[in-house]
Amino acid sequence: MTKVAVLASGSGTNLQALIDACTTRWLDAEIVAVITDNAQAGAIQRARDAGIEVHVVEKVDNETRREYDTRLADVVQQMDPDLVVLAGFMRLLSMHFLSHFPMRVINLHPALPGEFPGINAIERAFSERDELGRTHSGVMVHFVPDEGVDDGPVIETREVPIYPTDTLETFTERMHQTEHALIVSAVRQVAETFIRHSHQPEELTP
Repeated sequence: MTKVAVLASGSGTNLQALIDACTTRWLDAEIVAVITDNAQAGAIQRARDAGIEVHVVEKVDNETRREYDTRLADVVQQMDPDLVVLAGFMRLLSMHFLSHFPMRVINLHPALPGEFPGINAIERAFSERDELGRTHSGVMVHFVPDEGVDDGPVIETREVPIYPTDTLETFTERMHQTEHALIVSAVRQVAETFIRHSHQPEELTP
């Protein structure tokens, strides 16, 4: 069974999708810990309700990015995960973290490859409907091999239409529903790769 550590900063709806998939055994994985940089994150209660270990690793005053990422890596390494899943983790990770988990960190981003890197991707896509006639956006899950922003090797994508009748709220809800399905599907795909290759991370490139 693939051991997964989930990093989340917000409400934890994507975490909940993973928890539910593990509970039903559709996903043959164990979430060994949830780590957050936000002591108020809704993901904390979701994890506790599921009996999952929680670690709050907030940035402290005068701490550099390198110091924080090194401290975060130390916490995650103690969980000995096969995979690290960024499910709404709102902090860009440096190589001081990523180097400890080569090709084992995956990220969910609410846009298609090459589109809308960074924050507010859903809002930026929706604004282009009226400005540029955009008819769709999408969601991707990708590996995070380095410090590039939302541009690592893609694991899986799904398009999400933008309808003429959509409001930002209805489009956002449809994007979130797609996120929940895609993150489970992508983690399942990578977990199966771990099983096939006897947990050799270097063989996980798409």
